[in-house]
Amino acid sequence: MHEHAHHGSGGPSSGRRRGAERRGLLKALALTSAIFVAEAVGGFVSNSLALLADAGHMLTDVLALGLSYVALVLATRPATPHKTYGWYRLEILAALINGVTLVLVSLYIFWEAFKRLMEPPEVATGMMLVVATVGLVANGFGLYFLSGHGGSLNLRGAFLHVLGDLLSSAAVIVGGLVMWSTGNYLIDPLLSGLIGLVIVASAYRLLRESVDVLLEGTPVGIDLAAVEVALEAVEGVEGVHDLHVWSLTSGVNALSCHVEVKFAVLPGADALLDRVRSLLRERFDILHTTIQIETESYKDKGLVYWKLPEAEKLQ
Repeated sequence: MHEHAHHGSGGPSSGRRRGAERRGLLKALALTSAIFVAEAVGGFVSNSLALLADAGHMLTDVLALGLSYVALVLATRPATPHKTYGWYRLEILAALINGVTLVLVSLYIFWEAFKRLMEPPEVATGMMLVVATVGLVANGFGLYFLSGHGGSLNLRGAFLHVLGDLLSSAAVIVGGLVMWSTGNYLIDPLLSGLIGLVIVASAYRLLRESVDVLLEGTPVGIDLAAVEVALEAVEGVEGVHDLHVWSLTSGVNALSCHVEVKFAVLPGADALLDRVRSLLRERFDILHTTIQIETESYKDKGLVYWKLPEAEKLQ
């Protein structure tokens, strides 16, 4: 007997959450686009390489936020016979691309910082400070619009991009104040390098989690051994094998397994499935389940299956 329970993205509450995410992302995209134009113009007028470099950073973020928005919209499309899981993974692909662009942006920052250390540029600090301050305030609003959506890797990637923008604006302001008061231009490349290190650290975590999802690794926060022990403790279950837990996208976990029962239990298999599904839903927040029920004698037919070693379950 086989039980396959499909659940969507979580029902009406999930739909409201994704609607709020789209609105927040769209507002952040509009703000980032406006800051890019302001910094590009301000950089040319003030002859500030720092502002021009930050404008290039902003352009990358405009493209990244646009990609995140498109992915989020497409992820809400229903499943089809050709895409039976829907478009969930587009969010993860967008997060992966955002992580890669974050790394590229940080490398660009390192390169620019190195060049400025060799030959610090002279800039019009007044114009530089005005534009950077506007960018700082606007990026603060952008972070506010994207806050509260930490469960989505896609939105987290967008959040990290805007956070990088805010840090860049802050560094430009600090550098501008130092240059204005002391005439020492070395502070600008030093702060830029520090920002690059922060961005790399954030990008590493985003890339690692995105790759884990794409490789269908066990989701963060799910103890596979604990899931198996809990399933084997359900009344009527004699054993569990071929147990797999993975994520379709952030916060949407799926499970498949074979559950062994005694032959006498088969007439009550529906009640057993209800107990198993309730356990998975309430204790592990796993809604999408595929459960195959089979008798203990079924595995004696020479079938090869995977089972978690007892030593690992006891850890």
